[in-house]
Amino acid sequence: MKTRILTAVLAMFTVVAFAQKKEIRRAGKAVEKGDYQEAKSYLNQAEAQLSGAKQDEQADFYLYKGYALVGNGENVPTADLMEAAEAMKKAKELGHEEAEQGMATVSNALVNSAIADQNAQNFQEAAKKLETSYRLNTQDTIYLYYAASNAVNTQDYDAALKYYEELQDLGFTGEEMIFTAVNKETGEEERMASKEQRDLFVKAGTYINPQERKTESRKGEIAKNVALIYIEKGENEKAIAAMEEAKKENPNDAILMQAEADMYYKMGDMQKYRETIEKVVEQNPDDATLYYNLGVSSAELGEKDKAIEHYKRAIELDPEMSNARINIAYVILSQEEPLVEEMNKLGMSKADQKKYDELSVQRQEIYKEALPHLEKVLENDPNNIEAARTIMNIHYQLNNTEKAEAMKAKIDQMQGANAAPTNGQ
Repeated sequence: MKTRILTAVLAMFTVVAFAQKKEIRRAGKAVEKGDYQEAKSYLNQAEAQLSGAKQDEQADFYLYKGYALVGNGENVPTADLMEAAEAMKKAKELGHEEAEQGMATVSNALVNSAIADQNAQNFQEAAKKLETSYRLNTQDTIYLYYAASNAVNTQDYDAALKYYEELQDLGFTGEEMIFTAVNKETGEEERMASKEQRDLFVKAGTYINPQERKTESRKGEIAKNVALIYIEKGENEKAIAAMEEAKKENPNDAILMQAEADMYYKMGDMQKYRETIEKVVEQNPDDATLYYNLGVSSAELGEKDKAIEHYKRAIELDPEMSNARINIAYVILSQEEPLVEEMNKLGMSKADQKKYDELSVQRQEIYKEALPHLEKVLENDPNNIEAARTIMNIHYQLNNTEKAEAMKAKIDQMQGANAAPTNGQ
């Protein structure tokens, strides 16, 4: 009697297992047809008895589940993408030979969805998807780098720090070779997927002027971001330690030195900032931006003559750098403040009146010295309203009423052009 019951149970199990195998097979066919909803239905029916299935059947189940969840890759909910990633990893663990291809499909869907999130400024979701994509294939370290960048954008500094430190442990540089060629039809330079593709197009005669170049290392940027994150967390000592550690490998790396300078600027240590920037300038003597930054730090340290010197050097290297010209004018005009304070303290005696007149002349000389720099800004950038307003005020102070009124009219014109039209206009 007991033997008969056992036989009946075994027979029933065989029927369930066979049905389950059939459902998994049907799910696979539905995936091949692109009927992902039907595939999900079959997989739901098979899942209840999955633990009793053979390993190769379980591997098929998870592979088909991953494909069914991703579908055509468009507008896939985040939860489905994450579940698809887990399913493909499970298929690989179970030894499915097609799992690698499936993981690549899910990874592409995750990256494309993350790009859409970035464009919508949904940085938190983008970071999550990019990290998941990296976990599917840890060779794609660039996705972990982008995950960190998105985490920074959403101010999730703990996650960003975790990703950046993992990249540092991996020795990530972000350097890559870029292959380009010019499209003969459009005349535009285009980036190719590989050297082989570029060479094939050039050989076919549709592209010309093949080029290749290596991108800059991202190690300095990562070191800077790690340090800045520590600063945001109020851990300045860790920030400095992180930068010092990064410099051990490449102590003369200009990118790292720039990152170090940015760190000290963020900390408000202008002395250390300037010292570091000066080292960067030694390696990049023709970089106008570096001289501009030196001008900013010198001005903040009260070294006005040195600030003007640096700004003028920046302009020599880049004559279109309007900010440097404006800052020269502001450094010059800042000399007015102590004069005004002294003038306000003077009394009504003849000696005081004489001193007042002398200071008034000095004040006018300051205006006259600043004016050409501002006029040059307006010449290069006719819509620079900040420069225009300062020029107008200077002319009023110099009693150049006609010029001041002309500049006022120009400012009114600028503001009118920038004003948004009201309803009915």
